[in-house]
Amino acid sequence: MPIDFTLTPEQQRLRADARAFARDVLSKVGSATKDLPTPLARFAATRPFYEQTIAAGFLRRLIPIPLGGQGTGVVDMAVLAEEFHAIDVNISLTLLGTMLGLFPVLLAGTSEQAARFFAPFAAEQGAPLAAFAFSEPGGSANFAAPAPAEGVRTQAHLEGDHWVISGAKKWVSSGTGWDGEGADLLTVVCRTDPDAPPESGISVIAVHGPAEGIVLDRAIDSIGHRAHLLPQFRLNDVHTPADHLIGPRGGGKALAEACFTGTAPIVGILAVGLMRAAFDCALNFARTEKRGGVAPIISHQAVGYALADAKMAIEAVRSLSLRAAHAFDKQIPGALELALHAKVFGSETAVRVISDLMRVVGIDSYDRTLPLGDLLADALVLPLFDGGNMGVRRRQLHELMQMPDYDPLATSGD
Repeated sequence: MPIDFTLTPEQQRLRADARAFARDVLSKVGSATKDLPTPLARFAATRPFYEQTIAAGFLRRLIPIPLGGQGTGVVDMAVLAEEFHAIDVNISLTLLGTMLGLFPVLLAGTSEQAARFFAPFAAEQGAPLAAFAFSEPGGSANFAAPAPAEGVRTQAHLEGDHWVISGAKKWVSSGTGWDGEGADLLTVVCRTDPDAPPESGISVIAVHGPAEGIVLDRAIDSIGHRAHLLPQFRLNDVHTPADHLIGPRGGGKALAEACFTGTAPIVGILAVGLMRAAFDCALNFARTEKRGGVAPIISHQAVGYALADAKMAIEAVRSLSLRAAHAFDKQIPGALELALHAKVFGSETAVRVISDLMRVVGIDSYDRTLPLGDLLADALVLPLFDGGNMGVRRRQLHELMQMPDYDPLATSGD
């Protein structure tokens, strides 16, 4: 079978449309939010831009075709994510966080659940938010650890025809929604049998917002992603219908891991978007600045070599991440390992490359009139979120390589 890295005509149109929309609309998000004093105020100021994103059909273009959208898989998400993230991280993460919130329904929901839950998100109107309520205060790297470790601490029990959910969540993108009372759809990872082992005691349950009992404790004032909502909140006896269980009862561990496998290549692509923006800034600086010399600094080998190294890294991470996304879409052998490599390598490369490009520019990179400092702040989270590299992703790779049937060549082709 021939190797073909060409995007489909539909994906090429998606890329062109996303690039133009990011240039014309999302480029204005920074100026509209940067001077606002609180995380909630900054997030609220992104709503008109997010509404334009929805009205332009970009969420619908990520939703699978059978569910009323136009999306064909994770590669589509990757194509859009690079273009959006290179211009504005905030709307990008709000949109992609909504897709993550829908992932459990996509992967394990019944056909009736999928049709019902996806319908508002495919409508191209309003500002619908979904959120995957996974992380908890105190950390969730060991969410499935058996007793006596705590793992997932949020609990759910059946009372008649309703689940009653209690616990606390943190770092859940858009989790409390625009009004602080919950995203339009929360998919909550919780314990439905506290005495069962993690493989059978954790479930995912959907909650429609606004919901009584969701209490916002604070919006985290994050180092990067300054206008994206990252709340810490409580679920105090939140009621949701019994038929909102996603997948089998006790199947939450496998479902959560499957969701994060699908998003791992996207983290690599987010890294590409940030590096691309940093490279464009540094390249323009090197072409125009003489720094007291007689020629632009790009004529110096040290500068040229640094730019070449950065561009090589960008191309390598993009290729790996797109390949991982394609492997996930096609469910080919080695998809999980490729996804992990894309996440770990891409995220850590972004931090290094942006730091290197700041050295090309020099002290002026520390001036916020240039974007490099903000890009580095945005990149710092990539090795930490969506399953931290040290606590989760490298452990997964370690476990893969210890399996008796591990094949190191499984990632080399389908």
